[in-house]
Amino acid sequence: MSVITPPSTLSARAGFAHSRERFEQLVDDALSFAKSLGASDAGVEVSEGVGLSVSVRKGEIENVERNRDKSMGVSVYLGQRRGNASTSDFSRAALEQTVRAAYDIARFTAEDPAAGLPDEQDLARGEAVTRDLDLFHPWALDAEGAAEIATRCERAALSVDRRITNSEGAGVSAQQSHFFAGNTRGFRGGYASSRHSLSVAPIASLPATKGQGGDDMQRDAWYSSMRAPGDLAAPEAVGRYAAERALSRLNSRKIATCEVPVLFESTVAAGLLGAYVQATSGGALYRKSSFLLDSLGKQVLPEHVDIHEDPHKPRGKGSAPFDDEGVTTWVRDVVRGGVVQGYFLSSYSARKLGMHTTGHAGGSQNLTLTSRLTEASDDLDAMLRKLHRGLFVIELMGQGVNYVTGDYSRGAAGFWVEGGRIAYPVHEITIAGNMREMFKRLSAIGADAYTLGGKTIASVLIERMKIAGS
Repeated sequence: MSVITPPSTLSARAGFAHSRERFEQLVDDALSFAKSLGASDAGVEVSEGVGLSVSVRKGEIENVERNRDKSMGVSVYLGQRRGNASTSDFSRAALEQTVRAAYDIARFTAEDPAAGLPDEQDLARGEAVTRDLDLFHPWALDAEGAAEIATRCERAALSVDRRITNSEGAGVSAQQSHFFAGNTRGFRGGYASSRHSLSVAPIASLPATKGQGGDDMQRDAWYSSMRAPGDLAAPEAVGRYAAERALSRLNSRKIATCEVPVLFESTVAAGLLGAYVQATSGGALYRKSSFLLDSLGKQVLPEHVDIHEDPHKPRGKGSAPFDDEGVTTWVRDVVRGGVVQGYFLSSYSARKLGMHTTGHAGGSQNLTLTSRLTEASDDLDAMLRKLHRGLFVIELMGQGVNYVTGDYSRGAAGFWVEGGRIAYPVHEITIAGNMREMFKRLSAIGADAYTLGGKTIASVLIERMKIAGS
């Protein structure tokens, strides 16, 4: 196990105004004051974030934005009554005022049988708290340097083809933060993390042809986002790929309404995995607002499909040694052979369901969707051949998912495929189905895995969906 970053070095490396030691003292003081007021339990989290975001368009700087924020959140429990308050003022007077506000709210709040801190045996301690997941890589970047990187990215996009005639701009962001949390049941822990990104959105266009309307204009975008700046894709590579995507969408057509197989590009397939997480999360389950109610131990995906979760992946976007409540996280199979092995539960939602926390206060952690049928050769071209004739989706629009019924309807753009090859781009269509049936009809997953946030997924082929066109 690598050694966790010494707290005294955080401020120097990332420009933080407050040290880890200062945060620890604030947490201890707030907990002590809460107990002196008569709280039965209390939890405190103190955090700070700093960052720089720069955007350019057509070679000119458009925005330079620096952010610096800090916060202290306090939860006070009087038995099963809970109160919350927060402040951005770290003075002693503000600390006491915030704790007292949370205490007063708890006094006048109705009892909730599910309220309370996590059980002591679930809280992270020892190595589970100090585990170093290599999440902190501050970027010593100034506005001039960020603008230069963004300009290189946009310039690369504009130079790909004369049909790339405009740009919505390119941007660079460098963000780093740290926090420390503790509660009256013995949990104490925190760490620093960083997240950096580079993006560009070029516009391709063709002049109007005789008898047609205005110019054919198509926009697309690409980005790279990593914990460490050295892991970001080269600005020129991001720019060129974004331009190629925009160019591929020129001369888009509408298609007739039909029912055909649909291949989701890996970047949009991540939304399917996100929908699964939403439907099996504690809040949706105890409110009975999920189409996957009572699915634990049941087959909801084909037998060849697995979902694995690894919260301890080094530099992972969803990595965390413990969740937002201080509960230990662990590696697990979420779905094995298409059968649900576990939900995503916080302590509160677990109690509401009469179950046990899974360490997911704050959401899922580094999910990977795979198929046991996938071969190493199943790249995108191979997946298009498996699609044979149907729709290849590269963009989705709108939020048309009903998590109660599973009904799914979203605007889409992509390509029509004939004989396993892209025939032409399509736009102004809607794809529709039901998530429960879509999951069952998941026939293939490619080897072209892509990580979007804390979800890793390749292109996904659904056997059949309805396409509403012209």
